[in-house]
Amino acid sequence: MESQASRLIADYKYYLKIERQMSPNTVASYSGDIEAFFESCGLRPSEVTTEDVEKYVADRSEEVSKRSQARLLSALRSFFDYLQIEKEREDNPCENVRAPKLGRYLPQVLSVEEVGSIIDSVQGTDASSVRDRAILEMLYGCGLRVSELCGLLISHVYLEEGFVRVVGKGDKERLVPLGGMAAEAFASWLEVRPDSERYPDVAFLNRFGTPLSRVSVFTMVKKQALLAGVTKEISPHTFRHSFATHMIENGADLRIVQEMLGHENILTTEIYTHVDQATWQEAVLDHHPRRHQGGR
Repeated sequence: MESQASRLIADYKYYLKIERQMSPNTVASYSGDIEAFFESCGLRPSEVTTEDVEKYVADRSEEVSKRSQARLLSALRSFFDYLQIEKEREDNPCENVRAPKLGRYLPQVLSVEEVGSIIDSVQGTDASSVRDRAILEMLYGCGLRVSELCGLLISHVYLEEGFVRVVGKGDKERLVPLGGMAAEAFASWLEVRPDSERYPDVAFLNRFGTPLSRVSVFTMVKKQALLAGVTKEISPHTFRHSFATHMIENGADLRIVQEMLGHENILTTEIYTHVDQATWQEAVLDHHPRRHQGGR
């Protein structure tokens, strides 16, 4: 990659982290997309044209989903916006590039019974079992992102007061109520959690006494779903989706759910009203007498 591009991308990463206060994951995602673009095209940032961007996105269309193409274009547009701010370019070559049209994404959601089955599939009183049950209860009971769970501090969990202080994207904090079952499971974990001199305040540790990784949580969730007989393709984030959907199904105000999830824009939270409607529609169609009469 051309040295000028490398220097500007390094400056851009600093800008995202310090000025935009984006999370490390977002910074890595954006900069990775931009680095891949310049390695492919071999151009200097000042030489890139709209046609170059269009060709690159089109070439990637067979390799990645429309959602990934849209994210790639968003990363490039943001980078060239930064170059305009820094007077490195007068224009943004992405300005007239059309993003691929995305269908409305409805996340996979578990039923209340499926959530219970997965949590109950964790058997045993050993430390890892107690920890895994607490993790599942916290993911579902508080609607946490997996990164938020892995970074959770013991000092941020207020068992007696019944809430959790969550540090979300961009280091923004929010308070989330802590339900009885999640609080009980977390308290049980603290009783058996091994001491750690290096990480005395990190809530969830692995068997080596270091913070639990996102991959470990993904693996555990998939294993417990399999043991519970749940065949849906799920991840830790599925518990967050299910938490939000079940809250709305039970009459929670959309603004409250937005605050609990840490969404900046309520339009992001609105997707869960569509999930609820899709579930309702499916249930009606499955039981409607006209569905099984061949259209007569």
